[in-house]
Amino acid sequence: MITLKLNIDLSPFQLSVDETIPSSGITAVFGRSGAGKTSLINAVSGLVKPDAGRIALGEKVLFDSIENINLAPEHRRIGYVFQEARLFPHMSVEKNLKYGQRRKDKAQFDEITQLLGIEHLLGRYPSALSGGEKQRVAIGRALLSDPQLLIMDEPTASLDGPRRQELIQYLLRLTTSLSVPVLYVSHSLDEILQIADNMLILNEGKTVANGPLHDVWGSAPMRPWLSAKEQSALVTAKLVGYHPIYGMAQLDLEGETVWVTRVENAEGSLLRLRIFANDISIVKSRPSDTSIRNILPAVVEEVCRSEFGDNEPDYCQVVLRVGNQRLLANITRWAVDDLGLSFGDVVFAQLKGVSITKGDLAQEHKNFY
Repeated sequence: MITLKLNIDLSPFQLSVDETIPSSGITAVFGRSGAGKTSLINAVSGLVKPDAGRIALGEKVLFDSIENINLAPEHRRIGYVFQEARLFPHMSVEKNLKYGQRRKDKAQFDEITQLLGIEHLLGRYPSALSGGEKQRVAIGRALLSDPQLLIMDEPTASLDGPRRQELIQYLLRLTTSLSVPVLYVSHSLDEILQIADNMLILNEGKTVANGPLHDVWGSAPMRPWLSAKEQSALVTAKLVGYHPIYGMAQLDLEGETVWVTRVENAEGSLLRLRIFANDISIVKSRPSDTSIRNILPAVVEEVCRSEFGDNEPDYCQVVLRVGNQRLLANITRWAVDDLGLSFGDVVFAQLKGVSITKGDLAQEHKNFY
């Protein structure tokens, strides 16, 4: 495990974190601007010294205020990828990559350049690279330092949509091929949906939630500072086939069929689905003659779990259980009273097939079942 226990004065607020995160996979650090995300990773990397605390990668202590330990950044074995690539402009790609290479290992060099798809760029200079290519070279340089942890501070922030998606695909290839844990700072839930295994949320210097992505996403601590439109649940379903006529993919969610827009994944693969709470409606009897493709039997777990503030006083949220997974539904209090919803009620959750787009689907990283 990675220990993150630290305090830093960031007047007008304190960054105060006392958490552990897994020493494998990608942990996303999420929060609005000014939440303390960059200060946290700078403390881990050694660029900022905490006022107090302890930071450790497993048994390796990087900082301990009581033991008076504070390893210099170059001794922490941490690769850091910034928002901007920060390549040396006077060096070729190959020389940039080899600049910090810890082991003069040609096999390692070849593996990383191939994984990142940059082997054909070795003779070029940074001025001749696109933004996405520069970031892939920066990631390669960080990995060739043989790090025990890779930190990435919003590496897609300066990229346009296509280049951002391209870089994310390379990141996914890396995480399945290499065993280096990643601390990934982002304010984009779209990115986190695709790449993260775990999630740590900061708000005004304090930890709001920390744990596996499926547990944190849509959790009660996260919801109060997301708008009703942003709130969603994350579920995992298996791709089982395609409609013979229409461009729809058939998924299995806890034994129930869910139709979504067609995807190109292999049959049998597990997919993450982001389902927005505003896209779910509730009925007490299974409807017929309806345009809605997805009708899911569900059990009411909580009613009016959270409110959305003074601007939307007549809305509340219903937590629904579908098998072992959960959905959220934002509905009016009028609807709650009219249906007489209460804990344990058996209902049906309705979800339009068109409401789940390709941006709401991602490959599941682990064996979920």
